Amino acid sequence: MSRLTIYERLQHDPRKPAFTLVLPFDQRTRSRQLTKLASGEEASLMLERGQVLRDGDKLLTDDGRVVQVVAANETVSTITANDPWRLARASYHLGNRHVPVQIGAGWLRIRHDHVLDDMLRGQGFEVVVEEAPFEPESGAYGAAPHAHSHG
Repeated sequence: MSRLTIYERLQHDPRKPAFTLVLPFDQRTRSRQLTKLASGEEASLMLERGQVLRDGDKLLTDDGRVVQVVAANETVSTITANDPWRLARASYHLGNRHVPVQIGAGWLRIRHDHVLDDMLRGQGFEVVVEEAPFEPESGAYGAAPHAHSHG
């Protein structure tokens, strides 16, 4: 059996996926890679460079079938505080260190890093290490579907 090639991101496609592709965030930033679908079948990912795959994205294979992307659970640190101004301050400090941050209602999430966890706890934040999907903000200039570079 030949390997599937996944070559296109679909926009608003109503078709039910034939396959699921479960990837952690780092692998969802790579447009060219060999991977395995949840079924165990090997696939070549050959997407346009510069795309970041997000949980729920649908992709097209070379034989016309649809693959749905699922954000894998990974080890993350979830930061909470009762005061939104304090969370904004934590966002500033993490951004100042160029740390990818996922922002939720009343919480922030980063890849687990014990040094950053200790820094945040030292500032009075509650930090919980857990397994969860990681979907950081894409930033002001990129990683949106079909975004283009101004380089």
